[in-house]
Amino acid sequence: MRAGFLFKEVRIGLRRNLTMTLAVMITVAISLTLLGVGLLANSQVRVMKDYWYDKIEVSVFLCGTLSESPSCSGGPVTAEQRNSIKADIEALPVVDTVYYESQSEAYVHFQERFEGSAIAQNVTQDQLPESYRVKLIDPTKFAVMQSAFAGRPGVDSVQDQRSILEKFFKLLGVLRDGALVIGLASVLTAALLISNTLRIAAFNRRRETGVMKLVGASSFSIQLPFLLEGVFSAIVGWMFSTGLLAGFKLLVDSRIAPLLSFTKFFTWSDVWVASGILLITGFVVSTFASVITLRKYLKV
Repeated sequence: MRAGFLFKEVRIGLRRNLTMTLAVMITVAISLTLLGVGLLANSQVRVMKDYWYDKIEVSVFLCGTLSESPSCSGGPVTAEQRNSIKADIEALPVVDTVYYESQSEAYVHFQERFEGSAIAQNVTQDQLPESYRVKLIDPTKFAVMQSAFAGRPGVDSVQDQRSILEKFFKLLGVLRDGALVIGLASVLTAALLISNTLRIAAFNRRRETGVMKLVGASSFSIQLPFLLEGVFSAIVGWMFSTGLLAGFKLLVDSRIAPLLSFTKFFTWSDVWVASGILLITGFVVSTFASVITLRKYLKV
């Protein structure tokens, strides 16, 4: 089949069903955009995990005058216990760095964190425990620290910041999964609309396809223009969805990122990867919907 004739047939088909074609393009654009938002949400969760897990510390709080745990029954931590605990922490293979925070340093950090609040005015330096701030090579190896120092004389408690972040990331995971489900459902809706549009096009051009069959045209050459119409609509919808995702990235960089400087956001590479996935998804879905529809409704 000559390329000129093929493109002419595609153009005629798109013009005859202009309203339905525009509806398909808009639906595909919205569907792929929703799926793209889900993909970017997944990238955002990954970026935030990498960023925050790298900053996670394990806090080994030492016994003070107000400590009530059984391991502090002997009173505040002694200098010998303090040095022994530090040496044992540094000896663990999972430990990257160790930082000692005295009561005075803990008080300064506490005042900075709760500056202007009533709680900052009611806490004194001797009420805050001294501690070792430990950064692990692998933040998931907290259990090693827990088993080694929890309940040890001189150690009040061992706390892991990861337990706090896990709840936050679980919430983000739920939102991400919800966005992906909505996106996939929208893509299914677009596939049904493509199928319906091609079914109408095949019905309107049934006389022409019958003539082509009588003059010896193959089934593939008759179905190809219809197939390309569906693919063309999907590609146009993909272009609009990519533009919307790029606009969303610009909005994040210009408006959201400056306000939330304490974390990182997905990159342009994530946008282009998501765009590539959307292109493949749009092509596969439109092709599959077109082939199934043409086999069922275009009897040639």
